[in-house]
Amino acid sequence: MAERAAAAEGPPRGRTPSPGPGGAPGPPSPRASAAAAAGAAPAPAAASKWVRLNVGGTYFVSTRQTLCREPKSFLCRLCCQDGPELGSDKDETGAYLIDRDPTYFGPILNYLRHGKLIINKELAEEGVLEEAEFYNIASLVRLVKERIRDNENRTSQGPVKHVYRVLQCQEEELTQMVSTMSDGWKFEQLISIGSSYNYGNEDQAEFLCVVSRELNNSTNGIVKEPSEKAKILQERGSRM
Repeated sequence: MAERAAAAEGPPRGRTPSPGPGGAPGPPSPRASAAAAAGAAPAPAAASKWVRLNVGGTYFVSTRQTLCREPKSFLCRLCCQDGPELGSDKDETGAYLIDRDPTYFGPILNYLRHGKLIINKELAEEGVLEEAEFYNIASLVRLVKERIRDNENRTSQGPVKHVYRVLQCQEEELTQMVSTMSDGWKFEQLISIGSSYNYGNEDQAEFLCVVSRELNNSTNGIVKEPSEKAKILQERGSRM
């Protein structure tokens, strides 16, 4: 009777079930089936290197490497750092939604791509500066401010004016005179006036050489004195 009771209770706990007919293993336990299913699950795919941005309704596509060029920028914190620090909504295509003017986003993205400030003529530099400050790209902010300051300095100086000199020289002196011009003087026009002198059997052709230079020759309020070559050109011109 004891032997029959033991056979009815089945194998002891902790022992492997006996093989089925023909030596095949018996059906796996529910716990083993769950473990096998978990092990067969695919590993999560790596994040794509491409990022899609929806800036004010206009789409831009760039790489995470480009957007992370400035580690402290808004774009790097939005797209390249884990965590909920800059949670942002995405549209139906999966693009990050950024509520900014797309017109000025092009120079921002191009600067991150190649490190150069390129602004189309129809774009206001102040608009690019505003966006650079919003995206917290410090190096670009400095470049745009320098560009604005340089433009303001050129505007305050007014239109560039020129002073002209007319120099008379003989044919044999012409090449040397033109080749030795410096200090801002440049050749404008050459006028032949025939020959006025006769030396021996050959006539010496005479020319009028028109040269010019910018009238404003000061830098940072310091007036530059003309060099010796410039003085000689002015003296020769004053004799006309």
